[in-house]
Amino acid sequence: MLGSLLTAFLGFASLAFLHLLLRRRRREGEPPLIKGWIPFLGKALEFRKDSYQFLQRLQEKHGDVFTVLIAGKYMTFVMNPLLYPAVIKQGKQLDFHEFSDAAASTTFGYPAVRSGRFPGMSERIQKLFLLLQGPALNSLTHRMMGNLQRVVRQHFLSWGGGPECDWRRDGLYEFCERVMFEATFLTLYGHPSRANTETKKTSEEICWIDTLRENFKKFDAKFPLLIARVPIGLLGKTKSIREELIRFFHPCRMAEWSSPSEFVQMRTELFHQYDTLKDLDRAAHHFAMLWASVGNTIPACFWCVYHLLSDPQALVAVKKEIVDVVGEQETSICNDDVTLTREQLDRMIYLESAINESLRLSSASMNIRVVQEDFCLQLEPQCSVCVRKGDIVVLHPQSTHLDPDIYSNPQQYQFDRFVKDGKEKTEFYKGDQKIRYYRMPFGSGATMCPGRFFAINEMKQFVCIILLMCDLELAGDQQEATLDTSRAGLGILPPANHIAFRYRLKQHSTEQEAEALLN
Repeated sequence: MLGSLLTAFLGFASLAFLHLLLRRRRREGEPPLIKGWIPFLGKALEFRKDSYQFLQRLQEKHGDVFTVLIAGKYMTFVMNPLLYPAVIKQGKQLDFHEFSDAAASTTFGYPAVRSGRFPGMSERIQKLFLLLQGPALNSLTHRMMGNLQRVVRQHFLSWGGGPECDWRRDGLYEFCERVMFEATFLTLYGHPSRANTETKKTSEEICWIDTLRENFKKFDAKFPLLIARVPIGLLGKTKSIREELIRFFHPCRMAEWSSPSEFVQMRTELFHQYDTLKDLDRAAHHFAMLWASVGNTIPACFWCVYHLLSDPQALVAVKKEIVDVVGEQETSICNDDVTLTREQLDRMIYLESAINESLRLSSASMNIRVVQEDFCLQLEPQCSVCVRKGDIVVLHPQSTHLDPDIYSNPQQYQFDRFVKDGKEKTEFYKGDQKIRYYRMPFGSGATMCPGRFFAINEMKQFVCIILLMCDLELAGDQQEATLDTSRAGLGILPPANHIAFRYRLKQHSTEQEAEALLN
């Protein structure tokens, strides 16, 4: 017994000595270095608990630039948004694709695109994202509008035990999740079921979408750990769940689906041109795109609706704007499809501001660049910091979004914060200096989310549909929604607590209601 204890002690002491011997030391010209006392993990636990507060404390102590050891990676944080342009323009020595390719392939279970086995694939994948922008966005917008209305109507048709006009209680996040998950899937991937899309869902159709959504939720719950490079084998049933999700997108199965979007069709054709890509690898790529399309949009929709329902002034202003744009179609939406074009959605300035304000308050993404070689990063004419090859340079937009020098009362929701003189407000200042990157929920520079225009349109359409079709109210006597900070760094934070609400199908809005909104 004593010998075993002595062996264990000597082993621990040896590891501790090795850690002290090999641990990184700050060199001349490098930013302050914060390593923590836990080997490899460094400050990972504190960062994961609440990244915003953690980084604020370090900024107060060390200034605008510092390096932190987090889960084996040395991450240099640039906290001042006035310094962001210097980082973003460094495309040669600071690269995003290396990190994203490695993280995505490990998380979703396909071989790294940039491994050399698939020449030209990465560039061709990037080009296909143009099908989520520009003229191609018109078709997606039209498809999404129809699918949203279909899903909401069928949701009411599936009710049992009472008239459609009865109030129903639900979780607001769960409601947004059900509607947006299905509508987005149908818009991008088409219909796996051949069931009549104009009638009540068959039990088979209900089964596949519910099963897919539930498996997706289980996988997504482990997503932060997977991104943090925790082996999937250590995460319980996550590996088998991922395998089931991937099999759902098997090419033989997808070949039977009807009406996929041009974007998905072109990706499918691209993957089939690479013989070195196996069928399940192709399926894994499609699964990854599903996560990219709904993983952040669902919580974003929740926060937008939650803030509107919590602010009567915002709700009235946004409803009025929607009715102004929709016009006479509003009176028939419960029975007939309403058409909203991209141009009409673009006219909804207050709705877009309300969405952007919700994104400002809930976005906790990180803009990441991997250092390609040792060099000194020139941040200002008289300020540079030295960084090492393999390190990660990080911009932390949440610190900008909540900076009181940029936004007055930054923790407070102001639905019209991004409107000025009836147009989108695009000028914000820190002190007397204009900020170029004042709102960054979709990243920055050449690495901005290529689906951002589709995502914003989706959110606008979702809000329009539910406000036109439904009466909605937050339940009383419940705590305000708070952010789940455990997912910091991964995009839009979901709520940490359950938010109940009640809703019903409108009996259609009376002339008096419409008139009240318009006055």
